[in-house]
Amino acid sequence: MSLSVVYTRAALGVQAPLISVEVHLSNGLPGLTLVGLPETTVKEARDRVRSAIINSGYTFPAKKITINLAPADLPKEGGRYDLPIAIALLSASEQLNAPHLNRYEFVGELALTGALRGVPGAISGALAALQAGRHIIVATENASEVSLIEEKGCLIAGHLQEVCAFLEGRHELAEPEENRIGVPEHLEDLSDIIGQEQGKRALEITAAGGHNLLLIGPPGTGKTMLASRLNGLLPPLSNHEALESAAIISLTNSTSLQKHWRRRPFRSPHHSASLTAMVGGGSIPIPGEISLAHHGILFLDELPEFERRVLDALREPIESGQIHISRTRAKISYPAQFQLIAAMNPSPSGHYQGNHNRSTPEQTLRYLGRLSGPFLDRFDLSLEIPLPPPGVLSQMNNTGENSSTVRERVIRAQERQYLRQNKLNARLDNAEIRQFCCLSEVDSRWLEETLTRFGLSVRAWQRLLKVARTIADLEKSGDIARQHLQEALSYRAIDLLLLHLQKMLA
Repeated sequence: MSLSVVYTRAALGVQAPLISVEVHLSNGLPGLTLVGLPETTVKEARDRVRSAIINSGYTFPAKKITINLAPADLPKEGGRYDLPIAIALLSASEQLNAPHLNRYEFVGELALTGALRGVPGAISGALAALQAGRHIIVATENASEVSLIEEKGCLIAGHLQEVCAFLEGRHELAEPEENRIGVPEHLEDLSDIIGQEQGKRALEITAAGGHNLLLIGPPGTGKTMLASRLNGLLPPLSNHEALESAAIISLTNSTSLQKHWRRRPFRSPHHSASLTAMVGGGSIPIPGEISLAHHGILFLDELPEFERRVLDALREPIESGQIHISRTRAKISYPAQFQLIAAMNPSPSGHYQGNHNRSTPEQTLRYLGRLSGPFLDRFDLSLEIPLPPPGVLSQMNNTGENSSTVRERVIRAQERQYLRQNKLNARLDNAEIRQFCCLSEVDSRWLEETLTRFGLSVRAWQRLLKVARTIADLEKSGDIARQHLQEALSYRAIDLLLLHLQKMLA
């Protein structure tokens, strides 16, 4: 047999398209030609595979060898093609008798000794192979990743000899040990925060509706503490969501998968983060912070210190839940469905009124002007977190509700949303807002007059209705009432701050 075809999977973002490794042996001067748009790391496979085959006790074919990685228009990189190339070579040279080769897919890098090494993105490849009805063989280093998949069909191996012996029926390959990691406990509790009851209420609404939240206040008022407690108010990830999140993390840091399994991501990049670090990029684009925060939280502290173009690049992913990255060699889409939580000081000095204020209204407006209006419109809620009044810090025993109590209300509110519209309120589109966020004629006129007085945009009106719908869900109300609208309006601190400054300058 001089022709052999072996299946493997590429890594194109979180997608894992099927790759056919076609090997043809013919008479002529011995040599190896590798085609199919391989990058440098793939071209180097010829030397790794040669040494691995010889050191595994086989003979490298002294033939004219042509290896095609199909489809030819898809870029391929990394060492993940070493194992399938070696298997195809041994099959084409009739050193490997594997009658059921088409039932398996292979992913793994080969050491010169023939030992298998792990590759990034093993979860995506394994899920795609199982969906196609095939088993997949991966390196032992990837066992902890594929063990997160409940479906059977993943096999692990440590050496090329083990894979060959298994294909010939002389050896059994182990399946990864079943993942027994439970739902992680949240160590940071809402009851740790003294006072800030309105901030806690805003956090509950944010969690219940999947909204974006902006916290404004002077240093040391607990903005970061509030943001870090949001994860404890959210329901645990479902298995499907956890696998999606793990597939993204495995592209950058597979060693942390077990630690973060079923834990919602909480990403907190520094304000010096570049555009590429935030949205992803590279010649073959890798995921950025917004994709690593998929199904979780992206927390931006000191918001005005981020580059404006970095923040404005978040506007489209916030709306669509995904990011499209186009490069010369590849166009990749990553999921980016995250909750944006941000914290900022209201002025360069940290205060905009009172004895601590050292900034003029012009300086404060210039400071806030670092944030574009369209970007600020993406926040469903914005809330001022003031300094606690005298006497609050001494009331150490009055801590309020804990996270588990609030989480129960959040879960019940989310269940009502999924039952009514099969999505969270923050994800409602225009037609769904008209359908599920109906107001009485009187309340509708009142809201329009109020928005005109505050100078709010149409997008702000839509987000206000979504927040009011969430408040009604938390109160188990089928209709949005005036008090729900009034509370939603109280979470427009950034608009009130800008209006206050403009009046001072008028």
